[in-house]
Amino acid sequence: MKHLLVFVTLLMVSGYSFAQKDSAAPVYTYFPLPQFSVLLPDSATWYTKKDLPKNKKTLVLVFSPDCEHCQHETEMIKANIDKFKRTQILMVTPIAFDKTRKFYDKYNLKDYKNITVGYDPKFFFTGYFKLKMFPFIAIYDKKYELIKTFEGAAKMDDLLEYVK
Repeated sequence: MKHLLVFVTLLMVSGYSFAQKDSAAPVYTYFPLPQFSVLLPDSATWYTKKDLPKNKKTLVLVFSPDCEHCQHETEMIKANIDKFKRTQILMVTPIAFDKTRKFYDKYNLKDYKNITVGYDPKFFFTGYFKLKMFPFIAIYDKKYELIKTFEGAAKMDDLLEYVK
């Protein structure tokens, strides 16, 4: 009887521990924005961390050109672009370059100095952020330290709170 009680107790404790969610913060939260390279829409120029403007916050938006939430997020950013004056927006996608170029042209993103669109053929950002969905937004301060992330569509007021 004593052995049965010990066995049942151990079984319950081990079942409880397996049921716990992983509460550890993702690795990317501990490090500044890493080195990266994305291909610009001209299909010849590589854009890297060194190309980011100094003394500006950076908003990394990982998106899919086919994603309706991503399209809406892009429209909302464009509609509020004056509120992002002190923020560089880096829009990156691992989706085929031709779709990226169409997205870039459709939204006239070349007209915005603080928006850079790049194709991520190495899937760096999707792996680094361990993405489960699009869009994904990471906001970094002027020293490239992470301030906030958003998985899925973010409300404009929430974004603006972190890019002030």
